[in-house]
Amino acid sequence: MKVRLLWGTAAVGAVAAIAARAAAGWIERQPDPVPYERLRREPEGEEAFLTRPDGTVLRTIVAGEGPPVVLAHGYGASLLEWNMVQATLVAGGHRVIVFDQRGHGGSTLGADGIGSGPMAQDYVAVLEHFDVRDAVLVGHSMGGFLALRAVLDHPAVARRLRGLVLFATWAGRIYDGAPHNRLQIPLLEMGILQRLARTRTGGILFGAAQCGKRPSPAMIEVFLEVFLQQAHASLVPIVRAFAREDRYPRLAEIAVPTVVMVGSADRSTPPGHARRLAAGIPGARLITVPDAGHMLNWEGPHALVQAVSSLHDGRCPPDA
Repeated sequence: MKVRLLWGTAAVGAVAAIAARAAAGWIERQPDPVPYERLRREPEGEEAFLTRPDGTVLRTIVAGEGPPVVLAHGYGASLLEWNMVQATLVAGGHRVIVFDQRGHGGSTLGADGIGSGPMAQDYVAVLEHFDVRDAVLVGHSMGGFLALRAVLDHPAVARRLRGLVLFATWAGRIYDGAPHNRLQIPLLEMGILQRLARTRTGGILFGAAQCGKRPSPAMIEVFLEVFLQQAHASLVPIVRAFAREDRYPRLAEIAVPTVVMVGSADRSTPPGHARRLAAGIPGARLITVPDAGHMLNWEGPHALVQAVSSLHDGRCPPDA
């Protein structure tokens, strides 16, 4: 009986491995709407470094003239993720500020470590350093989670904003309605996900899980390159905060005009979170980008640019 059970388990594992390799092969053959070289190009502009009281140094890039926009990236990423959005906004007459979150990309991690408290204070520092006024703040994934704390806990942030875009994000309790996260986040905390992502099949499938219904091999490749450069062991506290903290009960306190955006095929921050955000923030508008996933910055950049422009112009953003 034990021998047959072992053979059965091995057979199931072999079939699963074959299926995973087949799925990865299919993904690799998909077309790329944007070439690898364009996705790998960093935003252009003037680089500046901000030193925080705890020793953290934040890398920033500012470019363009006109109504200001501040773009805050997600977990495991860097300001690179905004390359397409930043270029379009600058060409459209905006002053755009992007920065690497502490512990990510070219920003260091100081004595206060990583957590929603010090990271929300980093938002204050960026806005004050560049004397941003009447700006639109865009927060993607972790960037939106932190933007909510910054707006709710630091009145100086809200006073500097004309609008807020919550972009493929949530207000805490990240496991709610998201079985994908119940697997992905514990694996990340244990370091298993990072090891799997370094294999061909594991990396392709992990990257594809961040995409929508039409995964792009180039997007996956660039995403993995950036993700695997991060020192994830030091970033675990903010990952745990995603589940432990809950700001949904405070959403009614937000008085900044807000647009909530989500891809209809987002598995990391499913549309249910977006609906809760839009329902909880007075006057918020919900935009769903069909078939897009969590990489909404590359899969739906034009919808984001329209939303930002509408907030500066005082118009309702069009539905995607």
